[in-house]
Amino acid sequence: MQEPAHHHPHGPLRRKDREITDRTEIDAIIRSEKLMHIALVDGELPFLVPVFYAFDGTALYFHSAQAGRKIEIIMRNNNVCFEISVDHGFIESDEACDFEARHRTVIGMGKAVFVEDAAEKIKALDLIVAHFSEQKFEYPQTNLDRTAVIRIDIVSLQGKKHGV
Repeated sequence: MQEPAHHHPHGPLRRKDREITDRTEIDAIIRSEKLMHIALVDGELPFLVPVFYAFDGTALYFHSAQAGRKIEIIMRNNNVCFEISVDHGFIESDEACDFEARHRTVIGMGKAVFVEDAAEKIKALDLIVAHFSEQKFEYPQTNLDRTAVIRIDIVSLQGKKHGV
């Protein structure tokens, strides 16, 4: 994984004063949320979808049904862009065009990989479920068989904040 944000495929931030360069702060934003948006490439069209996720410090994980548009797209093109944002709101102004977003945001690029290893699949599901409950769950084999777990191997990260 590339550490410096300036190597992000989207290029350097225009507003350097809003860039988050501290990897600890970027990781804290990623760990603080439950929902991320992933953008996939379906031929010439983008496909954006929200997913519940977990972060193990290296990769992101989400789960899905074994079939559907998201799965079909990833099978054809596993390039993923993801976005995680916190501290939503806005900063008012006396001028209409001067309202600004209050946020801390991480945008990253990665490669989606279908998790086949049962132990990794269970570990990922445990991480996702831990966002919602302290209870430990068992996953019947029939449920595991019909659930896809996708790991996003992070290629680049870029953090930005304003108004917080």
